[in-house]
Amino acid sequence: MFDESFVNAARLQELSADERLQGEHTPAVRSRPRRGLNRQLLVMVVVIVLAFATAVVMGVRTGEVTASSAAARRTEALRTTVIPLAPPDTVHGARTAADVYAASPAAAFRTGAAGISVPKGAAATQHYTQGQVIEALRIASDYLVSSSLDPRVLSGGPTNAVRALVDEGQWRQFDASMNRPRPDGRHAATGWVVRFDPHEVSLADPRHPARVNGTLSVEERGGTLEVTSDHVFAYALRAPKPGSLVSLLSVRRELHFRIDPADLRGHRAEVLTSTVQAGPLDCATESADRLHPLLAGARASGGGPAQGTDPYAPDASTSLCGTLAEHTLPTRT
Repeated sequence: MFDESFVNAARLQELSADERLQGEHTPAVRSRPRRGLNRQLLVMVVVIVLAFATAVVMGVRTGEVTASSAAARRTEALRTTVIPLAPPDTVHGARTAADVYAASPAAAFRTGAAGISVPKGAAATQHYTQGQVIEALRIASDYLVSSSLDPRVLSGGPTNAVRALVDEGQWRQFDASMNRPRPDGRHAATGWVVRFDPHEVSLADPRHPARVNGTLSVEERGGTLEVTSDHVFAYALRAPKPGSLVSLLSVRRELHFRIDPADLRGHRAEVLTSTVQAGPLDCATESADRLHPLLAGARASGGGPAQGTDPYAPDASTSLCGTLAEHTLPTRT
């Protein structure tokens, strides 16, 4: 016995007696249409189309979320803190830059960019290769060199080279900080770069503007690479007139960078925070636009806290204004 499903599934169907009498050469059987198979194929096609459409929609939505997250990161503003450190007494001076360095805590520091080295043995993270991690450290290093050691930037000149290393989403803030600096925690030019007024001070040795010492570190957080830099820059400065004595300006810069894959491709970084301690400065003088170092023989109009701050110490901190620790100043030569 054949059940109904077997009969319905048969591909050949015997013709009826009337159908066979209609033609002499009519075959005894005819092909039976495979309605069930056609329906199955139609269902499979519909399922495939729906699955493909769902994947496309999900991909678009995921792309939108990723783009939205990246845009949110790029629009985060840099937060700046610039803290002047007043000298406890008259600023000491020396005849040459070598003399002032030798009499200071910066005596053993490296010269210029040699003091901003990418750490050896940088390792890959969960989502970034070793090469990408090293590239992130190089971006931060290049930013520090351009913003802290370029004589043109230090003397208040063009900052295009620094801007080129900043994430595009921060360009508007960067431009406003350079053109209209103000001490609001967002638009201090001295949070982005180190610069002086060339009418007030000049570099004692323009070829080697500073002695530098510090560290660079990196970690992955939230799918991005975050680089932290902590460096002390010791600048040998003098008044822009012949015969002036050389004095030392100590600037400690702590910066926090965030770098995503787009930044790696563009060799840029988002600068999240910048904390600057610099002295000897006068706490009564505004430092958002430029640093105004007190040179040899000068005194501050008013002191800071009684307890001195050592910008060379890793855990040094102070409030809006501090006093330079006595031992950080060059000794008399």
